[in-house]
Amino acid sequence: MKKMMFTLITGLMAVVLAACGGNEESKEAKNEDKAKTAETDQQKEQQKKMEEMQKKLEEQQVDEKKTVAIVNDKEIVGSDYNSVLQSTQGQMQQMGQDPSSKEAAEQVKKQTIDSLVGQTLLLQEADKKGYKASDEDIKKQLDETKKQFKTEKEFESALKKSGMDMKTLETQIADDIKFRQYVEKEIPADKVTDEEIQKAYDQYAEQGKTTGQEVPKLEEVKPQIEQSLQQQKQQEKLAQQVEELKKNAKIEIKI
Repeated sequence: MKKMMFTLITGLMAVVLAACGGNEESKEAKNEDKAKTAETDQQKEQQKKMEEMQKKLEEQQVDEKKTVAIVNDKEIVGSDYNSVLQSTQGQMQQMGQDPSSKEAAEQVKKQTIDSLVGQTLLLQEADKKGYKASDEDIKKQLDETKKQFKTEKEFESALKKSGMDMKTLETQIADDIKFRQYVEKEIPADKVTDEEIQKAYDQYAEQGKTTGQEVPKLEEVKPQIEQSLQQQKQQEKLAQQVEELKKNAKIEIKI
């Protein structure tokens, strides 16, 4: 009798434990489902926000054939504007700013126009001074561009999506080569001194301490700091050159 009771109790315990286990598993499954649903909802919300942001950014674009500015009889069209616009918007986003706001949109527009006008003036000056891109140099840079894609078909697809054909791309490459030649010869960057590097490092180290980040030794980051300062100096000289060129230029902004 005792044996039967023990067997019965053991059996009942097994059923109860199984039921409890089932309840726990059921709860865990429900919790997992809830978590997945919440995650999916969050992803959908994030996707929605991204789409809304993209829509606002695209609204800042202009018609590709529209003349946005004329610099010394050289027309700058919407396709050029939109290309630089996207780059400017991206830079703002990287800095944690919202380029879609009304105030930012005006700032983005001004920066884009200023950039296009400056580039055009510098390229015109490069042409005046006789800087040219050889077919060999163009082909070399074109090959480097193609290497970024797995296949020729993938490259052609990307080219088509960007709204360019091969001739337009080659023209842009030629302009890029001429621009770099001009800058290297006519506007070389000033040498960066050790004092300037030390000052920049001290500022960087101070920021690191404030945020609780580990600051590497000067020797470890010196090349990067030097390069950054050199680029900064060259940008300043380019800006000065653009201002000089503007004095004798005829510039009409159409947007």
